[in-house]
Amino acid sequence: MDAARSPLPVRFNFAHHILSLNAGRKQRLAYRDDHHDLSYGELDECVRRFAAGLQHQGIHPEQRILLVMQDSIDLPVAFLGALFAGVVPVPVNTLLPATNYAYMLEHSDAKLIIASASVLPAIKDAMAQTGRQVPVVISGTATGHHDASDTTVASHFDALINVDPLPENGYADTHADQFAFWLYSSGSTGQPKGAVHSHANLYWTAELYGKPILQLQENDLVFSAAKLFFAYGLGNALTFPLSVGASTLLMAERATPEAVFQRLQKYQPTVFYGVPTLYVAMLASETLPKREQINLRLCASAGESLPKEIGEKFSQHFGCDILDGLGSTEMLHIFISNRSDDLRYGATGKPVPGYAVELRDEQGLPVAQGEIGDLYIQGPSAAHLYWNQREKTLATFQGPWVKSGDKYQVDAEGYYVYAGRSDDMLKVSGQYVSPIEVENALMGHEAVLECAVVGKADGQGLMKTMAYVVLRDPARVHKEIEAELKAFVKTCLAPHKYPREIVFVSDLPKTATGKIQRFRLRESNSHDI
Repeated sequence: MDAARSPLPVRFNFAHHILSLNAGRKQRLAYRDDHHDLSYGELDECVRRFAAGLQHQGIHPEQRILLVMQDSIDLPVAFLGALFAGVVPVPVNTLLPATNYAYMLEHSDAKLIIASASVLPAIKDAMAQTGRQVPVVISGTATGHHDASDTTVASHFDALINVDPLPENGYADTHADQFAFWLYSSGSTGQPKGAVHSHANLYWTAELYGKPILQLQENDLVFSAAKLFFAYGLGNALTFPLSVGASTLLMAERATPEAVFQRLQKYQPTVFYGVPTLYVAMLASETLPKREQINLRLCASAGESLPKEIGEKFSQHFGCDILDGLGSTEMLHIFISNRSDDLRYGATGKPVPGYAVELRDEQGLPVAQGEIGDLYIQGPSAAHLYWNQREKTLATFQGPWVKSGDKYQVDAEGYYVYAGRSDDMLKVSGQYVSPIEVENALMGHEAVLECAVVGKADGQGLMKTMAYVVLRDPARVHKEIEAELKAFVKTCLAPHKYPREIVFVSDLPKTATGKIQRFRLRESNSHDI
């Protein structure tokens, strides 16, 4: 695995690396958000101004700052500016309740918060809960969210960077493996975990995935529905395009099909990054553009397994492939992926060169080909640890290997097929059943828009499969379509796998990233979702 990689210099600062790479592109567009354009020359200067602004605020290297920011040009400026100064940025989800921000504020011991105006009320509530008063810098329009007497707000983003920039050689002399930034994983099984990443981690995701798999070029305009505060979105909209001098389109609002279509048609991006639930919604939308109305050459998908039928329908409609892949917060980005010249819908693909992948049983031994096993990954973008969570760190980061928590199987041709999260697996009639396999079978029926499969104990305490289904036509008679769906699945899968009960719902519970929250369905196990 290591033979194909050129070593990084021991002293390495990712922000300085990016600015140096693009020193000859000062007039080219780096970012376009809802209100402004930013050239590479302006990005360079703003990053160095932000770094200087942090110093003026008394923020020292290795201290953390919390970035609670919607996608705008301020966010890449803040993220890179912090790295340039050796300060540790911690981008977090802008859709969380105040209790989550309170936890993150205390856990990270952040010394400064950069926040979009829309999240200021939740931030103030979080500080009230913790009793900690941290200076807040507002990004974007602050009108209506605070007044001049509000002592919570230290300054506005424009004021913070209204200082002389640090010189081009004024970057922090950081080690390639030095703690550079944190990303919080989802807290679906408890409090969020702060995955600590290095400067080198960012570099390797671009070198191993962004350039060879996506084949991004300088003339690409990329657009990510996944936000920058997620590991997936951070690579999509910052690491990868900036590593090749491409341009990036940012969108602050929620990624609805209509908002996405508007930008695909108006700005004509060439590369789009989405999640399976968004692709499903796009194809089902009445405002779906025609092929000739957009200019996409490539799409990517992550977050959940992309259903085979959705990939095929999207490709047929737009003449553009979706490269399904698997990544994680701990690995920073995608490490198993389809490729344009090696694509199989219904499979996650093959390991990205530079990463090693193993499937193991419950004893830690390799599983036979075709058997379901726990997925372990080894690669240069792995996080160092979870901050102040030693037991969880030891359970996940096992020597050079990272235990993903995903179940997979690999076929004779080397394609990896998703079987579900470890805690989602079902044992029915003494045999393991992958909920993803049953979901994929259901998605093959023309009446099904979305679905999720969980386990439900029957009256004797035996586990059975149960499906929650969103129909394309809600008016269909449920009893008739239920029988039809059960019969359809039996033609695709072994008899013990078909869903014994089907519940029809108007929508499925999802995370902010669009992942289906199966744990909520398990907890409910009733018709009242």
